[in-house]
Amino acid sequence: MPPLPFPIRAECPPGACVCERERLLAEPGADIRPLALDRKQEMKLIERIERIDSYADLQHVQELIRRNIGAELRIAPGPNEVRTMRGIIIVLEEKPGLCKKVRQSVPAAVRKRLQEKPEIAWAILDAGNLFGSD
Repeated sequence: MPPLPFPIRAECPPGACVCERERLLAEPGADIRPLALDRKQEMKLIERIERIDSYADLQHVQELIRRNIGAELRIAPGPNEVRTMRGIIIVLEEKPGLCKKVRQSVPAAVRKRLQEKPEIAWAILDAGNLFGSD
């Protein structure tokens, strides 16, 4: 295996994750960007999410995730009526090399931030013209 352009996340304990780390490393030409999200980088991402202060800033963080690890952070109103923050669906897409813990911690951090800054949640809802603004 040739040297990697960046440090990668340590292997998860056997049976604890389904990130397919080893298969990804063995596959020539595979997108290994998700492996760059080691524990230290994950904590930096969570800290960045905790500093989100607007809908535009949230969209910027989504773009950073897309560009740097190649995964999509989807945030949208649920299919039913949204009465609480739980009604907003937040998912970090499954991608080979992306640890299960990260796919849980990132949406949890976003949900927490939406609870702290409800105006961002309102902007998410209004992005679909929920409030009828033009």
